Amino acid sequence: MRRLLLLPELKHHRRHQRESKKFARWLAVKAAGGSPARKVVLEFPVPFRKPRRVTAPDFRAAIVAYIREQARPVDKFSHQPRLYELTRAIGVGQDYDDDVVFAAVWLHDLGVFVGHRPEEPTALAAWDCVAYAMHRTPELLAQLGFPVEKIPAVVAAIRTHQPSDEPASLEGVIVRDADILEQLGAVTVLRTVCKIGRDTRFQIFPDALRVLRKNAERLPGQLKLPAAQKLAGPRLQVLQQFLAAAEAEGCAALE
Repeated sequence: MRRLLLLPELKHHRRHQRESKKFARWLAVKAAGGSPARKVVLEFPVPFRKPRRVTAPDFRAAIVAYIREQARPVDKFSHQPRLYELTRAIGVGQDYDDDVVFAAVWLHDLGVFVGHRPEEPTALAAWDCVAYAMHRTPELLAQLGFPVEKIPAVVAAIRTHQPSDEPASLEGVIVRDADILEQLGAVTVLRTVCKIGRDTRFQIFPDALRVLRKNAERLPGQLKLPAAQKLAGPRLQVLQQFLAAAEAEGCAALE
């Protein structure tokens, strides 16, 4: 059941919707090779409440609290703590900045949350969630007490966190490898299946199976760090077993 918004919250919500559409229009002009007529000034800090400015020792807890509040649907929140634990496992013995990795992990998916992304289907189809996260991250981190000098490295790691990207820093490689691991194993089955019927990409079971099969075939070979490659083995085996069982039980019959 959707909760009713109080008047102050409703005003913030409507304001955020207007600014999301403004940002989407700016991205569309840019993607088409045009030059936006003016610089887009985004007014919204968050949908309902601006994060309070905190002191440096509290910035990690403040980042987590902010994402816990913003992650919608609520299952979107569980990805970040799992991802951070994976970066710690991958990064053992590596000389990297954990503050940069932490912030990138927790903020990289900001643009996929309901309330941050557009809801209109055409605008959503053209939405660049990575560009949105990159745009919002500097202001948010500064407000949350994160070391200002490390913010560009966080933005760079967010920019290159997808499998098709080539990170230029070790922090970026660690975040990217961890995100690939989240697309293998039992966890990717749960993350994908829960989108059926609520994500335009996944209308029926075969839609999800196609994506999972593609993950199993292509993603393990894109991992860069030995520790990540080692962690991928058991996850790939679980995913392949699931795909074989789903096919045997007729779940792919409509393909």
